[in-house]
Amino acid sequence: MKLHVFTGIVLGLLSLLATVASAYPIDGYDYTGITRLEGYRLAQLGKSNARRLHPGARLSLEQVDIRLRDAANLKIPPVDPEFQREILSLLGRNASRYSIAILDLTDRSHPVYAEHRADVVFNPGSIGKLVVGMGIFNELARAFPDDIQLREAILRDTQVTADRFIHVDTHKAPFWNAKISRMIYRPIKEGDRNSLWGWMDWMLSPSSNAAASIVMKQLMLLRHFGAGYPGFPEDANAYFKETPPARLAQDLRAVLDAAVQDNGLNLNELRQGGFFTSEGKRRVPTGGSRATPRELLRFLLKLEQGKIVDDWSSREFKRLLYMTQKRIRYASSPALKNAAVYFKSGSLYQCRPEPGFQCGKYRGNKLNLLNSVAIVESPAGRSPGLFYLVVVSSNVLKENAAVAHQTLATYIERLMRRRHPEIPANEKPLLKPLHPPVNRVGVSVPD
Repeated sequence: MKLHVFTGIVLGLLSLLATVASAYPIDGYDYTGITRLEGYRLAQLGKSNARRLHPGARLSLEQVDIRLRDAANLKIPPVDPEFQREILSLLGRNASRYSIAILDLTDRSHPVYAEHRADVVFNPGSIGKLVVGMGIFNELARAFPDDIQLREAILRDTQVTADRFIHVDTHKAPFWNAKISRMIYRPIKEGDRNSLWGWMDWMLSPSSNAAASIVMKQLMLLRHFGAGYPGFPEDANAYFKETPPARLAQDLRAVLDAAVQDNGLNLNELRQGGFFTSEGKRRVPTGGSRATPRELLRFLLKLEQGKIVDDWSSREFKRLLYMTQKRIRYASSPALKNAAVYFKSGSLYQCRPEPGFQCGKYRGNKLNLLNSVAIVESPAGRSPGLFYLVVVSSNVLKENAAVAHQTLATYIERLMRRRHPEIPANEKPLLKPLHPPVNRVGVSVPD
């Protein structure tokens, strides 16, 4: 391992030992170094302009954990006919335009499963970022199989600068300015710096395509350098400059496919094709993303069992999926405001000329694909409570797909409550008090 890399890692480990990893996600800044968390934590105390969060989005680090460690042999059971009938009744006249897989784990001694067209292959869109995240944890485990603290230090202390690979993306990301105690929301620019953990957060929380491309570059470098990651900047630059595009494409394909196959998932039913930005695709030309609801549900089940790479990786991945940004699409259902929601979505829509039709986001008349992946714990932090995994893909033309998924989430939550009358209906989340504000060093981002 090169000297400056080793020195940085040692310093990272010392800082890890000097702080207490007490809570996450919104009070997880000390542990992860994800700066936006401090802004969101202070917002709940009225100390910053960041968004106030739903009650279900305020769990602490120790409350956000995988839940099926002791159920390693649990597999998706056969379809339950009654549950199947209930789910189909929610889809109504557009059932042929939906694919869904749902696993009710509220009574873990009797898991219940329903699906509809769950083997239909679709383009996952931004849900493919789950494969990228899985790849990061997979390569960290390959490089440092016996050292969790070192993996934590690399995620937290490796600083990465945005370059041309971010083009073109208009998604806004949150930048916490500690000097003025304000959250700034803007697209990522060349020169922006963040930790690897912070880039992963930007990739998954606001679903930034620019962030995803930066993370994918680091994923390729993790495979290339192995235990020597992150290497010297000039070596990383030389790898992308001097390696032929066809070879870079092979390298990316190998590391993305390994993330799926090493974790026992089916590459024919879950695959991320390539970069999420046009510049990334130009420099590393790959493609061919695909997914099915059933395989994505298997991913969620493995995540809860600690089988995505290992126990630590699964837990940290789940925490990265915990919704502490503005809730959207399926996760925005008012019925879920008291629920902890671990969520990713992806959309693709296309329009063609049609008299009297106005094209709009989530309202394509040629293609109107919206995909949602969610783990729901309702109410947050309480046991007993509802616990279910759900994957939905829809292609209902001309209708607002975001509203349709939000509505479906409401119906499913109500159905789950009817199925489990033993769960108190009006319980609020069980939340631990937020720590009082302390002086921390944040990232100041001029705008």
